[in-house]
Amino acid sequence: MDFQMTEHGFTHTTSFDTLHVSGDETYGFRPYQLLVSSIAVCSGGVFRKILKKKRISFDDMSLSADVVRNVDGVNEVTDVSLHFVITGTDASESTIQKALDLATKNCPIVQSVNKSIRITETFTLINE
Repeated sequence: MDFQMTEHGFTHTTSFDTLHVSGDETYGFRPYQLLVSSIAVCSGGVFRKILKKKRISFDDMSLSADVVRNVDGVNEVTDVSLHFVITGTDASESTIQKALDLATKNCPIVQSVNKSIRITETFTLINE
């Protein structure tokens, strides 16, 4: 990956678009936002693939991430809590938990950072 310095941060150009990264969110994504997004989206993507592979149907999935940073240190990310909301499934909570545990073990980003960042994953099932 190549990054080009700008007045307020750096850019990275891909075939999709240009990513603007800056310590000032007025000028782009802040680095910690990208870190948390990478953890959340990787975990969610692996989780979705596992549910589909196990033929567990659902209508929708969303997730939220809560972040704890060490303000007494260098403001590093210490904890990321992911919460999935799965709508429209008839799968049991234990089946979903097993799939989520498998996703955690198979997400390369979670596995890359889990020795330095505590990651917890929970879910809620909504059956309409």
